[in-house]
Amino acid sequence: MNDISAQDKAKIAAGRRAVEAYCADGMRLGLGSGTTSHFFVRGLAEKVKDGLDIIGVPTSTATRDLALELGVPLADLNDVSELDVTIDGPDEIDHQGSMIKGGGACLLWEKVVARASKKMVVVADDSKLVDTLGKFPLPIEVIRFGHVSTERLIRDLLGDFGYGDVAMTPRMRGSERLITDSGNYIVDAHLQQIKEPGELTVELNRIPGVVENGLFVGIGQEIVFGHSDGTADIHALPLVKENAKP
Repeated sequence: MNDISAQDKAKIAAGRRAVEAYCADGMRLGLGSGTTSHFFVRGLAEKVKDGLDIIGVPTSTATRDLALELGVPLADLNDVSELDVTIDGPDEIDHQGSMIKGGGACLLWEKVVARASKKMVVVADDSKLVDTLGKFPLPIEVIRFGHVSTERLIRDLLGDFGYGDVAMTPRMRGSERLITDSGNYIVDAHLQQIKEPGELTVELNRIPGVVENGLFVGIGQEIVFGHSDGTADIHALPLVKENAKP
């Protein structure tokens, strides 16, 4: 345990606090992807072993495999009604609660599951809080058919939004293009600052060939921030700057 980094201590604290605060018998839970969400799944598995009666819906094959390994009961989203809560983490989140997600290439499933829930709760270490989104590249999931044309249309749209000559890079896995769980490509747009996330997410999804993008706007309702001292606190979204730990 002494080898755990300060950031991982914060992630563990956020995941465990989310289990304590949001999970109860009979609930249908969306299980997020990424390291902090996986700490949540591990904490949830401990409660399941102690008798907690829940059903989970994973947001990626990686989360599905982890949950099955740990003995968390799962269901297909098509076979359950509305979920009670989804617990998932951001790559960046601003004080308004807008997020960039998709660093793990799971943004499509993550957004579907979040939107199928009565509530989305964000779990994060406090380094994920930013004043303006965009330093983390924005993932955009596109179908493989005609992807070069789709990417050109994305570039044109970003130009219309005033981003100029944006660097856009294909998401790779080794020497090959990464294929998402739904069989698509991801292109990452290096925008640096996103000043109109609500408008941009709508317009990106109007482009034929774009399946989804990594802007999550108006979806998260609460956030659990973990800190390196092993504590975690819960805030409503949007955040009041002076009340949120940096």
